Amino acid sequence: MARKSLLHRQKKRKKLEQKYYFIRRSLKKEISKVPSLSEKWKIHGKLQSLPRNSAPTRLRRRCFSTGRSRANYRDFGLSGHILREMVHACLFPGATGSSW
Repeated sequence: MARKSLLHRQKKRKKLEQKYYFIRRSLKKEISKVPSLSEKWKIHGKLQSLPRNSAPTRLRRRCFSTGRSRANYRDFGLSGHILREMVHACLFPGATGSSW
């Protein structure tokens, strides 16, 4: 299980990302439309003035059951060891677990 502080920080980042999503998107569209370089710098300054944690790249995928951030399989939303346990328990039909 991931530490509660890390999970709380992730929730806070997700909330900020949703709050500033439309502002960030509109500023990026403006940058692509404006022809002059000085205007682009002004818009870029506005974009950088937004909170860092509101950027979508700051978010991490986490395991649905444990909250683990590493070895996370996108298709299932689970970390590797939880996925392996579930495959061995026959909870995923069609998936074969290897054992050696």
